[in-house]
Amino acid sequence: MKLQNKVITVLSFALLLVAIGVFGYMHYSDYSFIDALYMVIITMSTVGFGEVHPLTPTEKLFTIFLIIFSIGIFGYFISLLTEFIADGKFLKEIKAKKMQKKLNNLNNHTIVCGYGRNGRQTVKKLKANNVDVVVVENDEKLIEELDKNKILYVKGDATNDDFIEKAGISRAANLITTLPSDADNLYVVLSARQFNPKMTIISRASKDTSERKLRVAGADNIIMPDRIGGDHMASLVVLPDIIEFVDKLTSDGNCQTNLKEIEVDKLPERYLNKTILDLDLRRKTGCSVIGFKNPDNEYQINPEADTKLVSGSKLIVLGRKEQMEKLQEVF
Repeated sequence: MKLQNKVITVLSFALLLVAIGVFGYMHYSDYSFIDALYMVIITMSTVGFGEVHPLTPTEKLFTIFLIIFSIGIFGYFISLLTEFIADGKFLKEIKAKKMQKKLNNLNNHTIVCGYGRNGRQTVKKLKANNVDVVVVENDEKLIEELDKNKILYVKGDATNDDFIEKAGISRAANLITTLPSDADNLYVVLSARQFNPKMTIISRASKDTSERKLRVAGADNIIMPDRIGGDHMASLVVLPDIIEFVDKLTSDGNCQTNLKEIEVDKLPERYLNKTILDLDLRRKTGCSVIGFKNPDNEYQINPEADTKLVSGSKLIVLGRKEQMEKLQEVF
């Protein structure tokens, strides 16, 4: 039986005992309701105040009955409280409430389902870019690691809708599911899309046959780690210098060269519907625009200077760390 149910049971018995006591004193002693309730309270609480009038033998026996049962009920309640504190449940409850309060304040965050090898790398990358992350994980050892690293989490099975709801699925901007089972990832994608039709969903997949199913379920992107790893290793043989250069174009902020994605809608309003030339990014910050994505999700590599900065489009910018910092200051 859960602690909450046990406490409810104890309180129910206590109220029942109060009702029996009031009825008994009104019946045996001909007390008014207030006098009877007073006698029950001073008897059950053992405060030692005087009786309303000297008790008859019958009333004394009834009072003994009340004392014995009230001591039993309060003793059991104290044992429950001791067990609750001794087992660490009290601190866990406080921690869980604090965690849920933080989760309730999140908006436009990213939910990561699973904290295995892929999930851990995903969270590391997101944290390096100051993205609010919530992990849904069920493994106790991994929960301890999340606690140690001060990462927000929901303890539970990600395929259970209750736990992704606790993670704030309706307010999230992105969901990444990295569970080892394609079937579990499919279920998470399907549930997430029902809760939040506008969010971006990225799913891990192990089999080629799962890719189409995940897209039908609502995934925007499907990542196959084995395929990516194999392609990368082969490319290091065929095009080693190019791959090494591309690897250095990281967005984690720790390397000298960085790629950044800039939403045109987040630039100052005066640049909307102007051109890349009007932005004058190179002179102001030292960064270069190497890509442009229009509202129809079409990419332009090395876009022309007269490309219009329309609403819903994005710029891909390349620069060194200090240039990226300058970009943040200026825009």
